[in-house]
Amino acid sequence: MAHQPANDGRPEDAEAGGDATKAGDRGEGGAARKKKPNPLANPKVLVIGGIALVALLVGGFFYWLHARQFVSTDDAFVDTHIVRLAPQVSGQVTRVLVADNAVVQAGQVLVEIDASTVRSQLDQAQAQRGQAIAQIGQAQAQVGVSQASYHQARDQAAGLAAQAAEANRDAQRLTGLQASTPRAVAAQQVDQTVAQAKQTTAQRDAALRQAEGAAAQVKAAQTQIQGAKAVLAAADATIAENQITLGRTRIVAPVAGYVSQKTVAAGGYVQPGQQLMAIVPMEMWVTANFKETQLKSMRVGQPVDMSVDACPVKLHGKVNSIQRGAGQAFALLPSENATGNYVKVVQRVPVKITFEDVPRTCPLGPGLSVSPTVKVR
Repeated sequence: MAHQPANDGRPEDAEAGGDATKAGDRGEGGAARKKKPNPLANPKVLVIGGIALVALLVGGFFYWLHARQFVSTDDAFVDTHIVRLAPQVSGQVTRVLVADNAVVQAGQVLVEIDASTVRSQLDQAQAQRGQAIAQIGQAQAQVGVSQASYHQARDQAAGLAAQAAEANRDAQRLTGLQASTPRAVAAQQVDQTVAQAKQTTAQRDAALRQAEGAAAQVKAAQTQIQGAKAVLAAADATIAENQITLGRTRIVAPVAGYVSQKTVAAGGYVQPGQQLMAIVPMEMWVTANFKETQLKSMRVGQPVDMSVDACPVKLHGKVNSIQRGAGQAFALLPSENATGNYVKVVQRVPVKITFEDVPRTCPLGPGLSVSPTVKVR
């Protein structure tokens, strides 16, 4: 039998050699996987990163230049002076001449209230006026009659006074002549002359009293005229009052606008001060509450772009005015900062912005939210 080497053909040695080879392979591969390349060591990466950083800085700078030209706020809404209509007289509503959300013009009749009672009062006042005018005519006629009677009595009294004076002179002359020369004149003639003087004097006095009575009648008639004129003035005042009340039975639109919150219907009974409907005027604006720090560069007349959720397009306007004072200064209970600890809070200042060329498809109304952006530079 031939002799073979000890390690030739033994499977144990083959397996051992294979294991050593595999172990070496694993060690070299593991070291390669653990060693990762550094991206900053690549010049291309550094160049691209530098360009990106410069572009970012330049873009940020230009964005800041653009953004600093505008100030905006979300605390803004459409505003207007809503006109609330209420009757000034009570009564039953006979007609309602307007529908919900309708467009009305200034002076258009909206509601009519039953005016039968007011018309009857107006007719009564007009009748009293006619009666007062008739009384004035009668009193004026009485003044004319009384004045004629007064003039007649005055003329008659003047004639009788002349006769009485002449009769008294004759009586005095005859009486004196009788005293000096008793036989020069008869006693009967003296007595007749004295009696005639007394009679004419009495007639004169009666005529004077009659003239005084006629003068009193003239004054009384003039007083009646003044009383009738007072009645006429009262009737005119009543007529004017009833005409005003009659006009108040028709409620008209004081301004042009849109009917809103209509609560009145024909047949209902209304009282003075009861709200029937409201009118939203055509003229509207935006009240934007900007922070006080945003007002440094804001001026009247600056252009404004506005976004309204209810409008499909952006709206444009201008800054109309800036309120002098923050909103909290006009509160019912303004803050008191003189006591206790004070923490500064940035206040809001109302800014009025007017619209320009609002499209018909934009249903603007008070209370709608607005996002205005003011170009301040």
